Amino acid sequence: VKAVRHYQNSYTVDAIGVSAPGIVRADGYMITGGAIDSFFEFNFAQTLQEMTGLPTHVENDANAAAIAERWLGNAQGVQNYVCLVLGTGIGMGIVINGVVFRGAHGMAGEVGWNIIHDVDLTQDLEAASLNYHASVVSGLVRRYNASLKLAFPNATYVSDARDILALAHEDDRIAAPIYRDFLMDVSTMVLNLFGNFDPEVILIGGGISANDQFMVDLHAMVDECLARHKALNGVKDRVLGQVKPAGLRNDAGLLGAVYPLVRDAKKG
Repeated sequence: VKAVRHYQNSYTVDAIGVSAPGIVRADGYMITGGAIDSFFEFNFAQTLQEMTGLPTHVENDANAAAIAERWLGNAQGVQNYVCLVLGTGIGMGIVINGVVFRGAHGMAGEVGWNIIHDVDLTQDLEAASLNYHASVVSGLVRRYNASLKLAFPNATYVSDARDILALAHEDDRIAAPIYRDFLMDVSTMVLNLFGNFDPEVILIGGGISANDQFMVDLHAMVDECLARHKALNGVKDRVLGQVKPAGLRNDAGLLGAVYPLVRDAKKG
């Protein structure tokens, strides 16, 4: 509300779009809120609309990113694609025949919950999930710091993934293997998505997608994994889509959240 009031001092604000993590119903009710506890079971759209008097649209952040990429980004003219958002966890927007696929309850795309490692029955199963291995914060950063602390208990916690990437490219003995594992886990997810959805494009979003070196490293690891997968490698030149960074980078979610409002205003 403070942000809306601030912009109303200089602009005419016609409507509000919100990109939020978690499971979001079509009416803007938050069933879950990702890492934001106060968003769980919260009627976000209705509350914000009542407080500001403005039409409000709330969209899952990965779906919003996927929508924006078809509107203004690297999925223009593409009918079947997925948009991954690598952040605290992993979100995924799925577009099938030009329409966002939301599932029966708005939960489609929670790819981060997929289990990709051997299950340890002494731990929560999510410990073996993509969220805890292939995301940036809960995966790469968390695992690097855990490894660092084991080797050097008094070491300073690292919070910026860019620092870990830089160390990895210097062959740092802590960062290099952790970063390679991260790339392998992201690449495993990419291969699974090729097999599951047959997308024309897999877009990589989130802040790390703006790191050119990461995209170079990811392409190299995807190629290596494909070469080791007989079935996918056999069809890669005929049916496999492309892996690209999200064209709108970290702004994709913001733009996708307002797209329905812009579309409806043009219709009106």
